[in-house]
Amino acid sequence: MKTLVLVFHPDMAKSRANAALMAAAQALSVDSGNETTVREEYALYPDGRIDVAAEQQLIEAHDRIVLQFPLYWYSSPALLKEWEDQVLAFGWAYGPGGKALEGKEITVATTAGGPESEYQPEDNGATMREVLSQYRMMARYVHATWLEPFVVFGAMELSDEALAETAARYQAFLTD
Repeated sequence: MKTLVLVFHPDMAKSRANAALMAAAQALSVDSGNETTVREEYALYPDGRIDVAAEQQLIEAHDRIVLQFPLYWYSSPALLKEWEDQVLAFGWAYGPGGKALEGKEITVATTAGGPESEYQPEDNGATMREVLSQYRMMARYVHATWLEPFVVFGAMELSDEALAETAARYQAFLTD
């Protein structure tokens, strides 16, 4: 299984949780039978100009695509939306001839500052599943298989020990 982890964090230097997840993904061994490629998209495209051909080529070369990002106002950082708009192009990802993602697996790895209890219909009006539904729908639209997301709640409050355990769980998630 070849896994592509696309990390969308606008300020990785200030990130603790996403940085730990990214490092855990980078540490995966090719020898494990699960080749993992990790790309820090904001570092690659600080001006927002995405190399669409390069991104599409990477997607074509991998079986599983993981979109990793911190949750901002119940959404993603801006570059992820721009990436979707440009890379998931008509005729390539969907529409006539658009079968590039057919049969691939797509999922999300996200961090939320608040605890899981805040993602309930009676609290903020939506569950995390509902907040992330746009990615499930995107996977369906491009004929990919949606995998349940990896969610880290209370990301800013994690102890070092809890963060290390979370990083280990992330590695298992990526190689499962």
